[in-house]
Amino acid sequence: MRFVSLFKGVLSFFLIALNTTLCFIPVMVLALCKIVLPFPNVRAVLNVILDNIATIWIAVNNVNQKCIGRSKIHSSGGQELSAKDWYMIVSNHQSWVDILILQRMFNRKIPFIKFFLKRELIWVPFIGLAWWALEFPFMKRYSPALLKKRPELKGKDIEVTKKACEKFQHFPVSIMNFLEGTRFTPQKHEQQGSHFKHLLSPKAGGLSFALNAMDGKLHYLIDVTIVYPEGIPSFFDYLCGKVSEVKVHTCMLPIEDSLLGDYQNDAEYRAYFQEWVNELWRQKDQQIERLLK
Repeated sequence: MRFVSLFKGVLSFFLIALNTTLCFIPVMVLALCKIVLPFPNVRAVLNVILDNIATIWIAVNNVNQKCIGRSKIHSSGGQELSAKDWYMIVSNHQSWVDILILQRMFNRKIPFIKFFLKRELIWVPFIGLAWWALEFPFMKRYSPALLKKRPELKGKDIEVTKKACEKFQHFPVSIMNFLEGTRFTPQKHEQQGSHFKHLLSPKAGGLSFALNAMDGKLHYLIDVTIVYPEGIPSFFDYLCGKVSEVKVHTCMLPIEDSLLGDYQNDAEYRAYFQEWVNELWRQKDQQIERLLK
């Protein structure tokens, strides 16, 4: 039985690697085309092709997971979604498996999911170019220490990131944000002294930054709660088919104007937004408790 699980895991990993290689090659070619042909109309066409390649890559990986891993996803609270709208997705984070689950849940139902990345990551060999080609938004953040030395830089990070997000004014996008900032572990939970039973404390500032960088273009927030009833799995455990079921609850909320503001300089807005995020997390903590029963 152990050999069968190991074989499943190795086979699944090989197929993911093969799929990634086959999709990566055309992505790199098209990325170079975007550099050589920086014309808006050409880039718009290339962006559609690139997103379709990424969508196919996810679809093939999903078939792999369903046929080899055979994990069943029990979903609740689903809302009507559209591939032609703009979304912010937030989720609890326990394992790299979370990303695979989110891709299984939302592929082709909403626009291709993208992440805000640190601007420095654009220089990662090959992968940075692929992220750039796929229009992942790169953030420019200044540390509090630097802002103290150079106060004229206040607000510049939002300006730079907004400019990077201007492309999303013309075609729909989904942005992913793990509010905990890291994967949940009992050790981190204890060290942090989190007020939540099943979650680390959320980082409200990062979400506020992302919402404001998108300049009100994001229409809905999809709150996702992921639970592994048999325990938090490793990536390879999931590939080996050791995760028989996953429970996922989704809730969609409108992103209202009150959620936008100057997080760094407006104390009243900052307090309001932090409380809004904390209430979201309190409800998620309760939802996890219900899903575990």
